[in-house]
Amino acid sequence: MKSIERRAREHSTVSTGRERAANMMANRPLVWAFIATLGVLLGLALAWTLLSLGGVLFSVFAAGFITLGLDPLVRWFQRRGMKRGVAILTVIILFVLVIVGMLWIVLPLVVTQAVTFVEQVPDMYKNLQSQQWFQDAQAGTGGIIGTVYNWVVGLISDPSTWATIGGGALNVGLAIVGGISTGFFIFILTIYFIATLDSSKAAIYTLISASHRERVVGYAERIMQNVGRYLSGMVILAFFNAVFSLIVLTVAQVPYALVIAVAAFFITLIPLIGTVLTTIVMTVLALFVSPLSGIIVLAAMLVYMQVEAYILTPRVMSKAVQVPGSIVLIAALAGGTLAGLPGALVAIPVAAGILLIVKEVVVPAKARS
Repeated sequence: MKSIERRAREHSTVSTGRERAANMMANRPLVWAFIATLGVLLGLALAWTLLSLGGVLFSVFAAGFITLGLDPLVRWFQRRGMKRGVAILTVIILFVLVIVGMLWIVLPLVVTQAVTFVEQVPDMYKNLQSQQWFQDAQAGTGGIIGTVYNWVVGLISDPSTWATIGGGALNVGLAIVGGISTGFFIFILTIYFIATLDSSKAAIYTLISASHRERVVGYAERIMQNVGRYLSGMVILAFFNAVFSLIVLTVAQVPYALVIAVAAFFITLIPLIGTVLTTIVMTVLALFVSPLSGIIVLAAMLVYMQVEAYILTPRVMSKAVQVPGSIVLIAALAGGTLAGLPGALVAIPVAAGILLIVKEVVVPAKARS
């Protein structure tokens, strides 16, 4: 009965508001046009403000997603008997050590190998041309393979290509400085978010009306836990892929294995297509060494893809929301188009959260109506 009366009052309020708007448009058109113009200007100002703060908002969202990815590790330490404060401190220390290790040890090696790789690409191609199998393939395809390889090698080894990608030397330098400052800001913000995650969530939950708070908090906690499990699971799978790629490339005697393995780590963060892309690239690069190296890399990665699909992924991602493959591809494509690789990574857990809301809220509501 109360629900019917409340709906009647809401309907009456809406009808009254519509009548007032219609009367203003008819009797005071200038006032109505002025108010409408102010609304449009306010919307444009808000859009301009959001665009201007795009970098800051990206850093905040990135730090938030990293925090959600690290939260399952905090809970894992808690289940092992640690108090939450000690578990948070342990995760922060591990996070700092990983970042410092990457900056001091891994990054210099990767940069050095990447520069050397670009310089050595023409010599590697000359060595490839001297191999009999390449000459046979070249003759069998009417020169198509050689043309494609020439174009790729010229593109990679041409300095103007990298200047064009970066928008010029000055823009490249500014991008590097901006990337370092943004990364440092995200790093500091992530530490703060990890330390204050529970208190921050509690403060936000107080803004929700008491009648709906319990239900909203329940859904929010489930979404954040699933997003955290999804992100941490993808990082673990990408790490396994990168380590295995480094081992395989080293065994196959492919040069610059560390650079390729680090690139594989970031590319394989994208589900479904990441591992396929890295397998193709690694096989092509292995062919620069010899056909045997290419066969070894391809066979090993095909075996790994089966192990990842049927053993690693079910174990690592068992508690995360399962996202259909078609939605993964659509979300990754949309996110990548809007914000590159970070957008593709963020779009997939966002899609998982939306699916959870649809499954738990929208579908039951439609079933009751």
